Formats: sequence, structure tokens, C-alpha cells
Amino acid sequence: MTVAEIAALVDGSVVTGSEHSYEIEYAFASDLMSDVLTLTHENVLFLTGLVAPQTIRTALVSDINVILIVRGKTIPPSIIDLANENEITLVATSFSMYRSSGVLYENGVKAVF
Repeated sequence: MTVAEIAALVDGSVVTGSEHSYEIEYAFASDLMSDVLTLTHENVLFLTGLVAPQTIRTALVSDINVILIVRGKTIPPSIIDLANENEITLVATSFSMYRSSGVLYENGVKAVF
């Protein structure tokens, strides 16, 4: 599934990066960065409500290229800049993490666990 398709499903918007550059097969939702570091899958969408530099840095270490920021969080310019510098695509939605996960799962995005 493309980033554009994901954004449409969760009534979201692409904040940084390209909506066509990555193909997503799996999703993982967490606000605990230590949980994200356990991932070994490829083509993972990371759902979180944590809007901090650690989110971008954790995605980098975990080879995650697309992050969905949930709960209508405001993404500060410094985080957008950091994502752009590291070629991380950010998508924002007002949906909760639970609702976003359900919609994506219902539409064929696989769970990591």
C-alpha cells in the first residue's frame, strides 16, 4: 500500500517526504521507542503519538521510512526538518492510534506481531 493510500484511509495528510516513494506491507503502533527497536520486518509503517526527535532517530535505527503521527498532534518545524534531513516520510491524522490501526488492518496492512 502506498503512503497516499494510507493517508486517504486515515483521513490524513503527508507532511514530509513523498506519498509514492514507499510501499507499506506491515504496521506497528507504539509510543514506546524501546518496543520499536525490536522490529526486524521491512516495509513497516510506524504509528505513534510521540512527536519528538527520538521518534525520528528510532525510525532511522529500525530502518523505518514512514511514520504516522496520530491523535491530531502538532508536528513542530524542528521535527519536520529532522524527518526531511533523514528522508523520513511523516503522515499526520486526527484519528486515534486504535482507530488508525483498525482501519489499516481492515484494509490489508499486516500486523508485525
